[in-house]
Amino acid sequence: MEEKNLHVRIVPMTADHLDEVAELERICFSTPWSRNMLAEELDNYLSAFLVALDDNDKVAGYAGLQAVLDEGYITNVAVRPDCRKQGVAGKLLQVFLDFAQANHLAFLTLEVRASNYPAIALYGSRGFRGVGRRKNYYEHPREDAIIMTREFEQHGTENPVS
Repeated sequence: MEEKNLHVRIVPMTADHLDEVAELERICFSTPWSRNMLAEELDNYLSAFLVALDDNDKVAGYAGLQAVLDEGYITNVAVRPDCRKQGVAGKLLQVFLDFAQANHLAFLTLEVRASNYPAIALYGSRGFRGVGRRKNYYEHPREDAIIMTREFEQHGTENPVS
């Protein structure tokens, strides 16, 4: 089957998206974040959550990032099953990569199920590399997580004077 790119708009997640994102969590993950957990991220100044909206303004996918100092942690990436292999996750990820470079983050990192070969391949194609493993990180089914990180070169960084 030939892959095609789905036309989506990437926008910040708002309260209007919470029901669809919570449903996407239930579909995609064995231990989903609750609607309340997602809602709390809207008020977390360290977090940036994005949604990919299809032509009908339905959530095709979403992704979350927490930035702490110069470190970026991708918390979630999920795509509706009928929208997979159409470039949605790659577009969401690219926004975070652009953000990381523009804001001089040292790295982005994430965990992915060891058996999630499509996601591992996507992250690898964007410069992430496996840097470790968390034994039995996931439940239902129990499985290791692969820690993947992309580091960014720091150009012209200056040490602030204390």
